Amino acid sequence: MKAPALIILLVSLTLIGYQIYRYSTLNQELIDAQNEFASSTLVFADKLKNLQTDLTKANQENIDLNDSLTAERDRNDNFEDQINNITDKVGVLDKLSKTDPQLLLKYSKIFFLNEHYVPPKLTEIEAPYSYQLNDQSKPEQILTDVWPYLKDLLTEATRANINLQIISGYRSFGEQTSLKSGYKFIYGAGTANQFSADQGYSEHQLGTTVDFTTIGVGASFKGFELTPAYQWLTDNAHKYGFTLSYPKGNNYYLFEPWHWRFVGVKLATKLQRDNQHFYDLNQRTINQYLIDLFD
Repeated sequence: MKAPALIILLVSLTLIGYQIYRYSTLNQELIDAQNEFASSTLVFADKLKNLQTDLTKANQENIDLNDSLTAERDRNDNFEDQINNITDKVGVLDKLSKTDPQLLLKYSKIFFLNEHYVPPKLTEIEAPYSYQLNDQSKPEQILTDVWPYLKDLLTEATRANINLQIISGYRSFGEQTSLKSGYKFIYGAGTANQFSADQGYSEHQLGTTVDFTTIGVGASFKGFELTPAYQWLTDNAHKYGFTLSYPKGNNYYLFEPWHWRFVGVKLATKLQRDNQHFYDLNQRTINQYLIDLFD
């Protein structure tokens, strides 16, 4: 073999050997890289699994915390409701303690007011609305807490061109005694008992009751039920807390279309709506409206 050919062969063999070595080295590097990657993947997968476990645990802890917070909030809300209920009850009791329970009791031969009962504060009914029998007539009075309602009623009636005047308001135990004695003397006890209460049984002693009159009727009350004034009261008095005490067919006295008692707007409105009268209700039902008497 000639020298050039031999040299070429040796060079070729050397290149082939180098390529084989290079391939073998790269292949080993690839295998090593694959092994390293596989190992890293396992580590990563393990870390990922741990993170997922930690996240699940954290989520559960968050849920438990939210549940605890919700339960605590519910307890606080319940406690607040209890406090509010107690506060409301205290407020109701305080309000009731300042409202005279006598004001909604049934009198008229049922409950009795003794001679010492006097309303805590009375207000004189303003002159334009107070009927004067003569120059010596004393001003009529009404319970001070009732006066704003009565004044609104009288004012609105005037705006509607209805003439209304108060001929009788508060009457003391003594005044009722004298009045009833006079009626007995004039009409006899049997007749007087049909239209006049004995002392201690008159709604007038409460200071919440008034007798109305109007032009053309005066002190006799005759024909009052036929007047526009009576019709207006029938349609509107409940708006101001007043109700007719003794309608036709009642079990206590003759029909008194002029005699109206303040029972509070809420109760008077209920009576008007249900076509009932004060003495139709039992006392327990009536007592429920004491808290709203001056609302």
